[in-house]
Amino acid sequence: MLVLGMMSGTSADGIDAALVRISGAPPSLSVKLEGHYHARFPARVRQAILRLANGSATTTAEISQLNFLLGEQLARAALEACVRWRLPLGKLELIGSHGQTIYHQGAGSRFLGARRVASTLQIGEPAIIAARTGVTTIGDFRPADMAAGGQGAPLVPFVDYLLYRNRKLGRVALNIGGIANVTLIPAGASVENVLAFDTGPGNMLIDALVSAISRGRKAFDADARIGLRGRAIRPLLEEMLRHRYLRQAPPKTAGREQFGQEYAQELLDWAKKRRARPEDLVRTVTIFTALSIADAFRRFIFPRAHVNELIVAGGGAKNPLLMAQLGAALPGIEIVGSARFGVPAEAKEAFAFAILAYESFHGRANNLPSATGAKHPAILGKLVHGHAR
Repeated sequence: MLVLGMMSGTSADGIDAALVRISGAPPSLSVKLEGHYHARFPARVRQAILRLANGSATTTAEISQLNFLLGEQLARAALEACVRWRLPLGKLELIGSHGQTIYHQGAGSRFLGARRVASTLQIGEPAIIAARTGVTTIGDFRPADMAAGGQGAPLVPFVDYLLYRNRKLGRVALNIGGIANVTLIPAGASVENVLAFDTGPGNMLIDALVSAISRGRKAFDADARIGLRGRAIRPLLEEMLRHRYLRQAPPKTAGREQFGQEYAQELLDWAKKRRARPEDLVRTVTIFTALSIADAFRRFIFPRAHVNELIVAGGGAKNPLLMAQLGAALPGIEIVGSARFGVPAEAKEAFAFAILAYESFHGRANNLPSATGAKHPAILGKLVHGHAR
């Protein structure tokens, strides 16, 4: 099948689309990336997403409207991608769309006096995508895992295991998106041996600080130009490394609830009170991001397995300061980009959701209970039929 995977991450900078040719079934799944396309969100749309995701005041009407608007944006990205690849829509057989997360609480909490409730909400209506493209679409992947008692994340480890398992090498797949997450695949691992969890912030805090410091003129620290001009603020770094999330044992998921706008504002207030330079603050947070990942290795990964290779994907892989600090903190491990395995860093998550959609379409369980904490395997996603052909 030719499957289009689509992803909009926590940075909300736009939509990544990956065209994947897939055949067979696990453990003999054959996959090949045929193309990657990125569509940026209009500034107003990105602002609306971030405002909702950061918990700002909204209405049910606004959430409903944005759900359908993002469905249109995702459908447009799919159509534009097919034009770019000169691919007739009739040859595209399936679309898998993660949508845009605006709320995720993997662990349950008391709600309305009832039992503990966990919930997640991804918007970007898949019915709109199916209607505009005519292609059967699977979306809303996370709730099925949560209904099975899992945290609904991370989901990409299912694909990491299929792609990177090796009889002799212990590997960790690291994705540095808005949030950073790891998948440990020990040498000769069976699926039950895989460990995966969110380590903490990826680009999320860096992006938030850069946006605030530049008054919205910059969305991220391109090539770490700001961070490389600064010096680490040791007292702040030490305080950040005591964050309680880092000590929490897997399975665990992170998001804006821990490392979003509220936490970024605390850091900005800390720096303002002490008259710290903006570039010093950005450098400190970049180093914290790398050290929080390394801390997860020491606490939860090294006690379980020997690691030969670290395979890195996501936008953070392009931050030279973050990557240099990560290399220094994890000596003896070869760090390679996911492109070595045929998938560029920026295409990895969209690529993964194409594979997850393919498995769902064929009625096969595609969560990883060892990663999410689910009580049993589950078939993820909700299917919307395309036009009759």
